[in-house]
Amino acid sequence: MIFTRQLLPVNAQFDALDPKDRVGPILAAVKASGIVFDDVWVETADSPAGEQLRAFARSFESAMAAALKREKRLDARSVHRLHLFAHSGTRIDLSMAKHADTAPWKGGIPRLRFPSEAPSRSTLKLEEGFLVLLDEDERARWLQAGMTAVDLGACPGGWTYQFVRRSIRTIAIDNGPMAESLMATGLVEHVRADGFRYQPQKPAEWMVCDMVEQPIKVAERMATWLREGWCRRTIFNLKLPMKKRWPEVQRCFAAMREAVPFELDLRAKQLYHDREEITVFATRA
Repeated sequence: MIFTRQLLPVNAQFDALDPKDRVGPILAAVKASGIVFDDVWVETADSPAGEQLRAFARSFESAMAAALKREKRLDARSVHRLHLFAHSGTRIDLSMAKHADTAPWKGGIPRLRFPSEAPSRSTLKLEEGFLVLLDEDERARWLQAGMTAVDLGACPGGWTYQFVRRSIRTIAIDNGPMAESLMATGLVEHVRADGFRYQPQKPAEWMVCDMVEQPIKVAERMATWLREGWCRRTIFNLKLPMKKRWPEVQRCFAAMREAVPFELDLRAKQLYHDREEITVFATRA
């Protein structure tokens, strides 16, 4: 679900809740299900109208949590979470979902804080990419100090920063200048070269790319890196056309799979901190 942040089953809909007792009907549905939850989230749309409901959502979430606790419907060991989506103060959708089937953030949005020492806000793209496209075990195994990475089109170093903060040695490829703070760490080698023509002398664990180019050209170059063994895994952006985005994604993925003599593990998401493109993870399956 590349363009979907959160996917939830709608188990019940309440279209005309009484403002004097919103909790009662929802609690009755919960009790009838027989499910115990570890938490309850009241969510709203990521829109101006949704923003106006945030205060209500926080208040109603507290009220629902208290009611669930009274009815012994909260248990930290449960694998289920109760999701309530508020269209308004009287119209609410109810979803009973397992953690494994849903995004671990409200609305599917990881609220990341921009690090003051990072050279650009683009660093949030890669940070969210690591969180969304990799699981906890993969992050622990694949983002270890002492590993090596290549950042194509690195200037000024927003993506390189994510590796440096993890003590991963990075070759930054860009004809532009890199942030002095990154160069001072001793973990970055700056190579002034064209990111699409550069070939590494040694294989790297990671290659990342956030360059502005036609999606198919980016996809084909990423496949070359994987096919030649220049990197073990990659995260890159595809800046899709305004129309026919999904067909273009299919075209790029098909080209990548045809270009390598092995199975590819391809994962992609339109990230919250990068809404104009999709971010893709690729590695040998």
